[in-house]
Amino acid sequence: MPEHTFILNGEQVTVDVEDDVRLLWVLRDVLGVMGPKYGCGVEVCKACASHINGKVFNPCAVRVGDVKPTDRITTIEGLPGTVGKPLHPMQQAWLDRDVAQCGYCQPGQIMTAVAKVRQAKAEGRKITDADLDEIRNICRCGTYNRIREAITAAAERM
Repeated sequence: MPEHTFILNGEQVTVDVEDDVRLLWVLRDVLGVMGPKYGCGVEVCKACASHINGKVFNPCAVRVGDVKPTDRITTIEGLPGTVGKPLHPMQQAWLDRDVAQCGYCQPGQIMTAVAKVRQAKAEGRKITDADLDEIRNICRCGTYNRIREAITAAAERM
């Protein structure tokens, strides 16, 4: 089988799997990274949302063969390392606002929210309701109001 190398949560990793295996399964089944969840497999629910080179993406829809050795993949497990703290401000806001109920979608929600706040800051502006409306992660428990509150609060600390 071919080897695939990339950077995962700040560490270089190499896996020996077929090119067409979805990155989500490499993360979960081969590397034991359980934060990104399987929900739909077709980029709709976004339970698996993670970052590739700082931008949000859905590893359920990416073949490991399409990942380059220089690609930096960050999952919820590696998010605190991006700020050098035990928790990222977005994770802390989630706790402060008691967002999670079942918690299944929360890693993907947080990763998407971080990317959206970073995008707004890179454009020199604060996060807006229009930005929050663009976040399409599915939460079956319906904690959308608390999610929006947490994102807004965390944006002030990021």
